[in-house]
Amino acid sequence: MYDDDTIVAISTAIGTGALSIVRISGANALQIALKITKKNNLLPRVATLCKAYDIFDDMIDAPLVIYFENPKSFTGEDIVEFQCHGGVALTNMLLDTTLHYGARLANTGEFSKRACLNGKMDLTQAYAISKLIEAKSEDGVKLLARQLKGELRDFIEEIRKDLLFILAYVEVSIDYAEEDLPRDIFLAIENKIENIRIKLYGALSSSKRREGIIDGFKVAIVGKPNVGKSSLLNKLLNFDRAIVSNIAGTTRDTIEENIKIGTHIIKIVDTAGIRDTDEIIEKIGITKSIEAINECDIAIALFDNSSQFDDEDQKIIDILADSDKVKIFALNKCDLDNKFDKTKLKTIDVELNIEDSSSSSVDGLIESLKNILNSNTASTDGITFVSKMQIISVEDCLKHINNSELSLNNSELEIFSYHITEALEDISKITRPYEHKEMLDVMFGEFCLGK
Repeated sequence: MYDDDTIVAISTAIGTGALSIVRISGANALQIALKITKKNNLLPRVATLCKAYDIFDDMIDAPLVIYFENPKSFTGEDIVEFQCHGGVALTNMLLDTTLHYGARLANTGEFSKRACLNGKMDLTQAYAISKLIEAKSEDGVKLLARQLKGELRDFIEEIRKDLLFILAYVEVSIDYAEEDLPRDIFLAIENKIENIRIKLYGALSSSKRREGIIDGFKVAIVGKPNVGKSSLLNKLLNFDRAIVSNIAGTTRDTIEENIKIGTHIIKIVDTAGIRDTDEIIEKIGITKSIEAINECDIAIALFDNSSQFDDEDQKIIDILADSDKVKIFALNKCDLDNKFDKTKLKTIDVELNIEDSSSSSVDGLIESLKNILNSNTASTDGITFVSKMQIISVEDCLKHINNSELSLNNSELEIFSYHITEALEDISKITRPYEHKEMLDVMFGEFCLGK
């Protein structure tokens, strides 16, 4: 068990709604619930309609109360959930009553922390729960649901198992050189190291491609002043979010809004027009525009069909040429006479007339965005790391695995052992800490030391 504290928290979003859930976990959860409801007992896993009373014995609500007896609960401790009506004042009164009877406010993530410490889930599942709440696409939800079932945990455990075997053999070779050991073991180690490397690099690469599936894709609208960037944002949002005028430099800062494209929620960013200027505030906005290109997943480059191609247009093309982001080249004001040299662009993906009041005037752009987003998520099979901590752990593990090879080739087993131990500790941060006794178990089990 974690400790003897009994913790409480409001488990639903703060605000007015049909329901609000107050959750208590810990050794005294049932006793506190019985004091509040004035019941003699609560049957485990049975929703019981009760009356809830404050410390002055005044009734405050008639909630449904469910008792989850340890260890068959989310945290592995006794849990009681009050499903009360969703008023802000009412929920806080119930929370204050639990605090009066001995509970304390839970720290951020403490319910999941207790579940991990009590063996109800591992760190991969805890991260999956956290990200599931934030997921910005249906594909992201499906991917995270697989991790709740243990997909990432099983993948990491297989890596751990191979690294433990390698480490155990090396330690046996160092400490028990006189023992009879398999002669082809070095070849087996080299094969295991190569397999680990392939698996981790593959998962790392696919994880970086899929970041937008969970956190949401970011789309930046870029171009020189007065090509229609703010008008495009307003058209996509279907309301006037950005100020639109014929004065160059009207947009001085980036404007960000979320919209839904297909099954994805994306963050779309309207940027300041990129041009040469001596105006200090506008320069800052242009710097932020270039930062938006570097940070986005997709860049919509907007050009004006009714204007001559100029150095400012070329500057946009040059900036995008140095970027590895997915690009959509869009030509606006296509209802006007063509003055823009279309040959300057390698491709024109979409032709627009954003000022047209028709709601279908940006359908072609939306379809292009949808196709790109769907292609990025065409396959969510395979392992995906969903947090920065997981990615850093894998990168550190790979660094030590790569460094270990030279030591192995030079028969420097002590140094090789050090790198493998570090790799094992790094990868173990994703699921559960590595313990030295695990290696000892493999040493004596696999190689039958002492017979």
